Amino acid sequence: MNLITGATGLVGSYLARHLLAKGEKVRAIKRVMSDTSLLNDVDGQIEWVEGDVLDIPSLEEAMEGVTQVYHCAAVISFIPSEVDQMMKVNIEGAANVMNAALVSGVEKMIHVSSTASFGLPAVAGKVIDEKHSDPNINKSFWYFRSKQYGEREAWRAHEEGLKVVVVCPSTIIGAGWWDAEPNSLFPEIYNGLKFYTDSTNGFVDVRDVVACMYQLMKSDISGEKFLLTSENLSFKDVIWGMADAMNVKRPNLLAGKFLRSFAWRMEVVKSWFTKHRPLITQESAALAAIDFTYSNKKIEAALGYKFRPVKQTIADTAAVYLKSRQNGKEFGVFN
Repeated sequence: MNLITGATGLVGSYLARHLLAKGEKVRAIKRVMSDTSLLNDVDGQIEWVEGDVLDIPSLEEAMEGVTQVYHCAAVISFIPSEVDQMMKVNIEGAANVMNAALVSGVEKMIHVSSTASFGLPAVAGKVIDEKHSDPNINKSFWYFRSKQYGEREAWRAHEEGLKVVVVCPSTIIGAGWWDAEPNSLFPEIYNGLKFYTDSTNGFVDVRDVVACMYQLMKSDISGEKFLLTSENLSFKDVIWGMADAMNVKRPNLLAGKFLRSFAWRMEVVKSWFTKHRPLITQESAALAAIDFTYSNKKIEAALGYKFRPVKQTIADTAAVYLKSRQNGKEFGVFN
């Protein structure tokens, strides 16, 4: 039996589908208020249990009879007011999941971290691989810290006897909720987004992420960490690729330092009146000025895996977005 935390999110929902397609039994944790729309078509094939990564008894109950756990639940945020909850879920939640797995006799855990856990590059242009360690991670962006600290709980559980593999996806693209980053770029670009940034980052298809997770779970590998990324591209190329895939005008104004600084301040003011989450914050604006380059050599060597080109991922996602838009849906999934 497989247990998935965070099954209602992007990675977790595609993982559930992938496991079901492989003939695996899937149990998934959901909170009372969870929206399971991303899994509507396979909902009846999943054994849902109510629980929360911050509720230890519910975790222990959910893990009864489970041999394999995929810990996908996490909070991604660069909004100051959400930092405390993010740190709680990403660190304390990870600790709770690891402890429950140890108590319940789980055989193996795949812990979903992020390239954010590596922190900043040592020098500009330096390629980040699994050996990279940022000595200043304790002073980095709060989200970066939360993923690093969550990873430490996974390694602690490994030292206590649990087989653990940590995966660190780069920026994940794939059809899902259109108001969640980076998918929110599709409606923004379609509706006439004018600005783009030219910093570099890693990008990866959600389908590749879950395929790698499954293969790692079925392997004898334990105590290892893997970067999951397809290509390193500038956001300009990605954003323009999204525009081209939807046959709309490319954003044509480069958001430089001054414009980014102005934008996040305006978003804060706007959020006061609209009560909506700001699209840009001081942290995300600062992050947009940093170039990140990641290596996928270790995972390719370990599994012989070949990632989809990002251009194909963008085309597939854009096609689903346009269909969702036509049907008036706020989400979409790959067939």
